[in-house]
Amino acid sequence: MALADERSDGPSAATPSDPPRLKVGLKLLYAFGQSVESGYLTVAPFIFFYYTAVLGLSGSLVGLALAISMVVDAVLDPLIGSLSDNVRSKFGRRLPMMILGAPLMALTVGLLFGPPLAVAPFVLFLWLTITKLAVRGFASVFNLPYFALGAEMADGYVERSSIVAYRTIAGILIGVLITIIAYSVFFAGEGGLQRQGSYPAFGWAMAVLCLAGGAICCLGIWRFAAGLPQPRTPQTSVLRSLGPEVIEIFRNASFRTLFLSALVIYVGVGMNAALNSHAYIFVWKVLPETIQLITFAYLFGLIIGVPITPMLLKRMEKRTVVLLGLAVVIATWIVLPSLRAAGILTPTGVAALPWLAGSVFIAGVGTGFLAIAYPSMMADAADEHEVKFGARREGLYFAGLGFASKSAAGLGQLLAGVALDFLRFPKEAGRQVGVILPDSLQSHLMILWGPLPAILAIISALMLLPYVITRTRHEGIATAQKLKRAEDVSAGRSS
Repeated sequence: MALADERSDGPSAATPSDPPRLKVGLKLLYAFGQSVESGYLTVAPFIFFYYTAVLGLSGSLVGLALAISMVVDAVLDPLIGSLSDNVRSKFGRRLPMMILGAPLMALTVGLLFGPPLAVAPFVLFLWLTITKLAVRGFASVFNLPYFALGAEMADGYVERSSIVAYRTIAGILIGVLITIIAYSVFFAGEGGLQRQGSYPAFGWAMAVLCLAGGAICCLGIWRFAAGLPQPRTPQTSVLRSLGPEVIEIFRNASFRTLFLSALVIYVGVGMNAALNSHAYIFVWKVLPETIQLITFAYLFGLIIGVPITPMLLKRMEKRTVVLLGLAVVIATWIVLPSLRAAGILTPTGVAALPWLAGSVFIAGVGTGFLAIAYPSMMADAADEHEVKFGARREGLYFAGLGFASKSAAGLGQLLAGVALDFLRFPKEAGRQVGVILPDSLQSHLMILWGPLPAILAIISALMLLPYVITRTRHEGIATAQKLKRAEDVSAGRSS
């Protein structure tokens, strides 16, 4: 099937400013694949709380296990991305790896939430490390070619952001569904998140949901994926070519800027996310049903932020939109946690809901800006790479983004776990419903939860300033791409 078959009617020779648009149905089917990544991201915060507060494993060991699994997975990402860039098959170069990754990821999610009980702490540590690594690794086998496929589906400055928007909205809806299932089914009632027996069934239910979404995506887009261009570079051993390819992408200043900025912000994201449940339960003292409403507020913020972003991108540069999103997130990480740490604002239970919901709603809006604009910037940088170096490296570019996010988030979780042990957080607190922590410990948790990650976010924003791919510059890149591809086709015919 030709690439043009899946696009709306339009001129046969589109200009960079007026590229053909993909059909809505194709975008929707593609968006189902987001269930693999968003499904995991939604359940991931449960892992840190489950293994520390419920199973009683040392915070340092949990943090170390999560860090090891994410760093190893991050190291594997460039290999997976390179494989994705170089696969040749009748289904295209992306789909075969997606078909492999989805079921294996689902299997390991179920195992992650069903560890053997009454075992030595070191055995529990090994189980967490291995299953967490397997989940992230197999998720990457699906996600990296999935994200790269999204970058290949369109080359327009705005249309590419539209694809990311569909994917992001799907992720939000998946997050809403999982949140409802988690807090209204598995963790509803007395004990909530502190009820140990609810976690295994929850894990297997999430595994089925992720697998179903991945399967719908693969079945829905296989004809389109098969019609995309195959790799034009000579096929070589991945292990032999990976090193030079990684060196090649780091020669692009745009990639270096995005990579280093992501590396810093995700340390903060990892710390904040790891301590969410600890903050809600032990400081703000909210029930699971209330946590569900707070999560909905965050997702509602995303729903507001995501459709606003394409409108902003029509008037603003992508870098500006990302900096705006970072500023919004930074404000929410500083204001409410600082007021609570200082003892100025101390509501608990239902009284804390408006404050928490309002804060995370605003954070969700800012995150929506980031979720659309940042991956779109990475795709633009990959286009620039093709013009500069003559090879398409979308898989490796998104692998680099994955490496930054995973390794840095793993480091953030490690820091959170070590900090819990440093603060002497009581290991049995998770099994004691209604436990009251000392005021000083609650204040320290607030600082770790918000202001400290905010400092890292500020550094990340400053590091993003050298990024220079503007709308005008990208139009020039798109024109150069078309000319180069036309030359390649002409050379191929003449040979």
